[in-house]
Amino acid sequence: MPQRAGFGNSVFMTDISPQTLTAKTWFEDLRTQICDEFVAIEREAGSDASFTFTPWKREEEGNADPGGGVQGLMKGKVFEKVGVNVSTVKGEFSKDFAAQVNGADADNPGFTATGISLVAHMANPHVPAVHMNTRFLTTGKAWFGGGADLNPPIPYEEDTEAFHAAFRAACAAHDPTYYDKFKKWADDYFYIPHRQCHRGVGGIFYDHLASDDAAAFDRNFAFTQDVGKAFLDIFPKIVRGRMNAEFTPADKQQQLEWRGRYAEFNLVYDRGTLFGLKTGGNIDAILMSLPPQAVWS
Repeated sequence: MPQRAGFGNSVFMTDISPQTLTAKTWFEDLRTQICDEFVAIEREAGSDASFTFTPWKREEEGNADPGGGVQGLMKGKVFEKVGVNVSTVKGEFSKDFAAQVNGADADNPGFTATGISLVAHMANPHVPAVHMNTRFLTTGKAWFGGGADLNPPIPYEEDTEAFHAAFRAACAAHDPTYYDKFKKWADDYFYIPHRQCHRGVGGIFYDHLASDDAAAFDRNFAFTQDVGKAFLDIFPKIVRGRMNAEFTPADKQQQLEWRGRYAEFNLVYDRGTLFGLKTGGNIDAILMSLPPQAVWS
C-alpha cells in the first residue's frame, strides 16, 4: 500500500506530501507572474493577445487521483508562441522506465512530481527563444531540479552575458560552486550530438538536489525560487530590448532553420519530453515546446 511522503521516512510514494503542495503553490504563483509580464509586453506592442488556460487530467489504470495540470498558451505579436505549463501528478512508473529515474526501481515505482515548464518562441528573430523549468519530484528519494537556457537564432553577446549574469547571481546567493557546475551541466545537456552543436548559448541546468529532510527541502526550495525569480527579472528585459528591431527575410530564414535544430533536440534528447510521454502526460502540453514554424533546408 502506498505510504505518505514525508521527512524522516525514506519512502516517497504516490501520496502528495505537504512539501509537494508547497512547491506546487509556488510554481502556480510563478506562472501567474510570468504570464502577467508576458501579456504586459504584448500590450506594449499594441496587441490584445492573452493566455488560454486549458486544464487536463492524467489517466492511470487503478489510480483514482493521478493528478494533472494546466496548459497555458499565448500566440501574439511579440510571442509567436509561448507555453507556460504547471502540472502535479502522481502514480507509478512502468517497470522499464522506473530503472531510469533517481530513487525508483521496478519494485518501488511510485512517484509524485510537480513543476512549471516554459518555452517561448518569438516573432522577431532578433529576440531569443527561451526555455525554463523547475520541478520537485519524489520517489524513494526527493529532489529539486530545473534551469533555464537562452536560444537566440541571432546571438548578441550582451544578451548572453545579461542572461548568465542573472543566474550567476542567483547561484552565488546559495553556493559559490553552483554557477560553474550548473553552467557546465547546461552546456553538456543542451547539445545536439548528431549536429555537433549546442541548441543555444546556455544557461544553467541542475537536477537531483537531494531534499530528503526539512532543512534540505527549505534550502533547495529557496534556490529553486531564486532561479524562477532570476528568469522573471532578466528575460522580459531582453525581450523589450529587441522586440522592435527591424529584420530581413534572411534573418527570418535563419530563425526558422535554427528552430529545426531546437525541435530535433526536444524530440530526440530532451528528458522532460520523455518523462511526460512515459508518465501519461497531456500530449499537447508536452509538445508545446515545439516551434510554430520551422524549416529544414
